[in-house]
Amino acid sequence: MEPGRVSAIFRYPVKSMAGESLDTARLGWHGIEGDRRLAFRRLPDKSEFPWLTASKLPQLLLYKPFRLDSNTAELLPTHVRTPDGKAYELRSDELRKEISSRYGGDVELMNLKHGIFDESPISVISLGTVHSVARESGRGVDLCDLRRFRPNVVIETDSAEPFEEDGWVGRTLMFGEGNSGAAVRVTMKDERCVMVNFDPDTAEKDSEVMKTIVRMNRNYAGVYGTVVRAGELRVGQVVTLGG
Repeated sequence: MEPGRVSAIFRYPVKSMAGESLDTARLGWHGIEGDRRLAFRRLPDKSEFPWLTASKLPQLLLYKPFRLDSNTAELLPTHVRTPDGKAYELRSDELRKEISSRYGGDVELMNLKHGIFDESPISVISLGTVHSVARESGRGVDLCDLRRFRPNVVIETDSAEPFEEDGWVGRTLMFGEGNSGAAVRVTMKDERCVMVNFDPDTAEKDSEVMKTIVRMNRNYAGVYGTVVRAGELRVGQVVTLGG
């Protein structure tokens, strides 16, 4: 069975900061290389999820990590551009103080080798799902773009039906021709949080997006998976669905 082709690939080096669109990516055992390897931890928080995310600080989405040194391990960023246009070294005290000030509490940067994920190391959504939510919310594709959903892989399916990926749970997505490409076992549906409400360019909140997902599909949009075979991901690559 052939659900379609890879339409887009995204990586988010710093959790909840702006991501980057890729033409190709290496999918390793812990997700896309360089994805969510860094996060700011809220120092007073002693819970199992102490990470600072856009649900706590929406403006975090407007910080843009970038790399000046191409020799850094796992393609990690070296600098961050702030919403005000200032550029700081990623590990600088200046950046830490600015984010702490915006949040209203002390934070520190953490680097976790295997990534900092909410549920699973890779997330997938179909283009049909995104476009359907955009239409039904009345926001249009431009205002409800892919970045709101923060996926790793977007698949353009042959049917273009919304929420088609719900039926992939328990099955395997295979990327590329033959059995040599990357493969992801789909483990669960993606239950959405308020992140989908935030405009990735302004951080303004629009609750209608999440309300639409709740109304259409009980708040599920996209799926999570685990890597069962490492390999290359590429925009335009054929994706097939196995048992």
